[in-house]
Amino acid sequence: MQGKSIVISAPSGAGKTSIVNFILAKIDSIEFSVSACNRPQRPAEVNGKNYHFLSTSDFREKIDKGLFLEWEEVYPDQFYGTPFSSVKTIWERGKHVIFDVDVKGGLNIKSKFLNNCISIFIMPPSLEELKNRLLKRGTEKNNSIEYRTQKFEEEINYKDQFDFVIINDKLEVACDETLNLITNFLNK
Repeated sequence: MQGKSIVISAPSGAGKTSIVNFILAKIDSIEFSVSACNRPQRPAEVNGKNYHFLSTSDFREKIDKGLFLEWEEVYPDQFYGTPFSSVKTIWERGKHVIFDVDVKGGLNIKSKFLNNCISIFIMPPSLEELKNRLLKRGTEKNNSIEYRTQKFEEEINYKDQFDFVIINDKLEVACDETLNLITNFLNK
């Protein structure tokens, strides 16, 4: 059985991971698809739970073998991707899969699953607020924040290609709006 797919995409710092964690706590029939990346692991992250942390050579080898549902070089020499095996395992357990992915990755997944997928774009209320969130996160260097804010300006051009856009001005409201959209989709 193939379950349904839920894509949550956003510029870095918009709150997509917080919203995905909220959804996972509310809906038992959804399971998180753990993405792979080659960036350094952050202190609070757990390999295999937050991401599958791979070396650049391992990541490139998996690309060459066609083992990703989608993959993207999100930042120069910084790869992110969704292993086919993660999605297949979730569906074999009879669950629906939720993806926390970058904007282009989200659109790639949507194009593969079409009507069996809902795609939601999370928008920060402003560029200034996005910068503040990245600074508060404390995991980014200044040049990284500048690069991410430039990427934000590129990524918002894709928002209309998603099924829904949620503005994350207040996290609780954005979580509830996203939960309602997903619940309606799963009940179709």
